[in-house]
Parts: sequence; C-alpha cells; structure tokens
Amino acid sequence: MPGGRCGCWKSTSNSPRTSRIWTTRPSVGFEKTELRPHLRKCWNIPPRANAEFAARLEDVLAVYARPHDPARPVVCMDEKPFQFLGEVRDPLPARPGRDARQDSEYVRCGTCSIFVWAEPLRGWRRVHALARRTKLDWAGQVKQLLTVDYPDAETGVLVMDNLNTHGIASLYEAFEPGEAFNLAQRLEIHHTPKHGSWLNIAEIELSALSRQCLDRRISDLDTLNTELAAWQHAINTEQRQVRWQFTTDDARTRLRQLYPKG
Repeated sequence: MPGGRCGCWKSTSNSPRTSRIWTTRPSVGFEKTELRPHLRKCWNIPPRANAEFAARLEDVLAVYARPHDPARPVVCMDEKPFQFLGEVRDPLPARPGRDARQDSEYVRCGTCSIFVWAEPLRGWRRVHALARRTKLDWAGQVKQLLTVDYPDAETGVLVMDNLNTHGIASLYEAFEPGEAFNLAQRLEIHHTPKHGSWLNIAEIELSALSRQCLDRRISDLDTLNTELAAWQHAINTEQRQVRWQFTTDDARTRLRQLYPKG
C-alpha cells in the first residue's frame, strides 16, 4: 500500500498492477455478501445481557401499548442542537434550465436547541427553539405542556431520554416549591434506556423535521421559530398519528441477547 494512503485510496499510478486492481470484477464472495468495507455508520449499540436496559425497554414499550386516554396523554419529548448559518454571498435563484445556486462558503452565527413534543396517538406536535438548553429551559417547556397544551389532563405521561436536565429537580430550580410540586404531581416520567434512543418517538419526529424543515441555512432564532411554527401547523393539520408496532413480546424474541440470562 502506498505510504500515507489508506487502503481505500484510488491510486493515480498507471502501473499494470494498479490498473488491474481497479478494473478486475469483484469476487463472487463479495457479491453474495454485499459487503461495503469502505462505508461505516454511527449507531447506538445497546449493551448485551443488561438488566437495566431490559427493564427500561419493557417499561417504555408498556407505555406505548396503552390506549389513547385524553386524561393521561402519552407525550414524547426530545431536543437537538442546531447550528445557525448565514450567507456570505446572496444565493442565485432558480431559472429555466438552471437550478438555484448557493455559495459553498458560509458564516457561523451561533447555536440553539430545538425542543420537540409529540403525542403519537393524537397526531399532535409542538416544536420550539430556545437559545440555550438548561434545566430552567426544560422546566419552562414542561410548564407550558401542562398549563397550555394539556390544562385539563390529569397526568402527563412523559417519555424521554435521561439527560441531566430532564428531571423533577429542574422544576424546583425554576419555580417556587409549591408550583414545582404541583407540576411534578401531574407528571409520570419514563426514561428510555441508555443507548436506546430509538425507543423515543420524538426522535423520529426530529428526523422528519430535519428533512422537511431544517435542510437549509437559517441564520437566526426568530427565522428558525417562524419556520418551525409553519412546519408545526402543517403537520398538526394533517394529524399524522404514530402507531408503534414493536411490542414486549417482539423484544423478548428479537432482542433476547439484550436480556440477562437467568
């Protein structure tokens, strides 16, 4: 292998050996297995034979199996950072025979955090971006969920990851003890397991949001929230429900390697 190059580097040499390497038909074994050794994906790899993972997995799946109950809505929550990007030169609009053009150079304009709240069985979402992602910010979002989005609900059943800001203590840091206690009494919290973020339906919503709304440069918080509000209105008008199909029985069969061997 040439010095300073990895094994997947295509050499520019015209030697017969190099030409033969790049023109030879792949072996039959390579075709059958469809291996792609030059590609690699980042993945949440769960721990094997882990009781804590199995317990949280089944807890979340049991929540998703509940029927729709307006008095106890199941709401999934997630958040993601977003990088503001500004244009260095004005983009060129599309015209007949030519696509729109955008300069490859851009300027970084800071970051923010996008919060997503979704009730799968109702087909409802709320998305909003804040300048920071602190315990106070999360507590403020929870208060809005309970007092504005679901003022008549007895209990909000909340599914989310176990980020350090996602807990009852954040309410006590943000509000007076009496208000924090009242809000906490209306919450039923279920955390997804570590390395099990795929169990959070809000993560699916974030993926759709990224493809449908965030696939372009946005330079400031106000513009972003305007775009998010438009996406939220459109998606809530359609009331797209999420019917979770993966059950506890499926987990015990298909993910049995994640359960401790008793």
